Amino acid sequence: MSVSSIIEDLIARKIFNNRGEETIEVDVITSSGFGRAAAPAGKSRGKAEVVYYPQGGVEAAIKKVDDLIAPELAGLNADFQEEIDNTLHEIDGTTDFKGIGGNTAFAISLANAEAAANSHSLLLFQFLGGNAATTLPYPLGNCISGGAHARGKAPSIQEYLALPHGAESFLEAQTANTQIHKKIGDSLKKKSSTFNGGKSDEGAWIANIGTDDAFEVIAKACEEVGNELDFECGFGIDVAASSFWKLKEEKYVYESEGKKRDTAEQLEYMLELIEKYHLAYVEDPFNEDDFDSFAELTRKAKNCMICGDDLFTTNTERLNNGIKINAGNAIIIKVNQIGTLTDATETIETAQRHGYDAVVSHRSGDTCDWHIAHLAVAYKCPIIKTGVVEGARIAKLNELIRIEHFLGNRAKMADLKIR
Repeated sequence: MSVSSIIEDLIARKIFNNRGEETIEVDVITSSGFGRAAAPAGKSRGKAEVVYYPQGGVEAAIKKVDDLIAPELAGLNADFQEEIDNTLHEIDGTTDFKGIGGNTAFAISLANAEAAANSHSLLLFQFLGGNAATTLPYPLGNCISGGAHARGKAPSIQEYLALPHGAESFLEAQTANTQIHKKIGDSLKKKSSTFNGGKSDEGAWIANIGTDDAFEVIAKACEEVGNELDFECGFGIDVAASSFWKLKEEKYVYESEGKKRDTAEQLEYMLELIEKYHLAYVEDPFNEDDFDSFAELTRKAKNCMICGDDLFTTNTERLNNGIKINAGNAIIIKVNQIGTLTDATETIETAQRHGYDAVVSHRSGDTCDWHIAHLAVAYKCPIIKTGVVEGARIAKLNELIRIEHFLGNRAKMADLKIR
C-alpha cells in the first residue's frame, strides 16, 4: 500500500459552469498528492441519469461532503478507486445517487483519481491506462446548434458535428475542426440575413436556417477543409430525438420545419440523411426507450456509427439491453450520467467487449475541467465529443494537444472504423 496516497481531506466548494449555473467542485488531498474536479450539467438529459444533487441543491451537497463523506473517506487509499467509489454508493444508499447527488459523487471520484495519479507523479491518463495509453481520439465537434441548444427558428436536429477522421494527428484533426467551424460561420453570414454570430453553450453557431440548409452548409465546409488539408473530414448529427418525441401523438415533431414523423417515417428519414450526406455518425435518432428502432437502423445503415446517449446513459444495464439486439454500435460516455469513474469504466469495458465504440463526451453546461481528455486516452476511446472553440471545450482539446506532445513519437490516432 502506498502511504503517499492516503486521503487526508476533502474540500468542496460552489463554482459556476459556462452557463453561469452553480455546480460543485471538490479537492481531494492525499499525503503527497492533490486532485480537483468539477461537475458538469447536461441540458437535454436522459431520464435514466442519476440525480445531480440532493434536495437543497449544491449547498446541501457541500454540507454532505463536509459532514458525511469526508470523515468516511479520510484514511482510505486513493489508489483503490473501486473502493472509494463503492464507499460513495454505500454512503448514498440509493440506486440513483439522490442521497448525496450524482454530481457530488462524480466530482469526488474524478478528483480522487487525479489525486492518486498526482501522488505517484503521473499524469491521469498514465495512471489509469498505463504504458499502453498512447492512442488519441478524433475530436467530434459541434458546429451548428439546433433543438434544445438553440433559439428562434433553428433546426430541430440538435447538433451538426464535424469529424475529421482522416487526420494523422490530434493537432491536425483539431485544426480541421476549427477551420470547418470558421467556414460555417462565414457561410451563415451569407445565407441568413438575421445571423449575428450567435453561439450556443457549446460554442456552435445558431442561425435561423432550415434543416436542409444546415446540412448543405456543414457538408460544403467539411469538403473544402478536407481538400485544403488533404484528408477526409466527415460529419454527423446528434438528433436528440427524445427532446421532440411526443408520446401522445407517437410522433417526432419537427417544429421549425412544420413536420411530424411517426417511427417508421423517422427511420426512413434517418436512412435518407445517412445516404444523401454520407453521414459518419448519427446519435440518438430515436427516443430513449426505442431500442428496436435503434437496432433496425443499425442493421440498415451503411458506413455510419449509430450512437446511443439518452438510450444508454452510461448505464451498463441499459447497454446490455441494447447489446442483446444490436441496438447501435457506439455509446456516449458521460461519467456524471452514472456517478462514478468505476461505474463508467465498467460501461466502457462492456461496450468494448461487444464491439461498441465508446465516445467520451462533455456536457453542454461544462467547466474548464479537463479530465475527460485523459479518460479518452486512458481507455482508448476512438472519439471525444467536446465542441470546437468555446472556453470549456478548448480546455479539453488543448489538453489532448498537450498529451500528444508529451507522448511524442509514441502517440498515434485511434483506429476508427466508420461502419
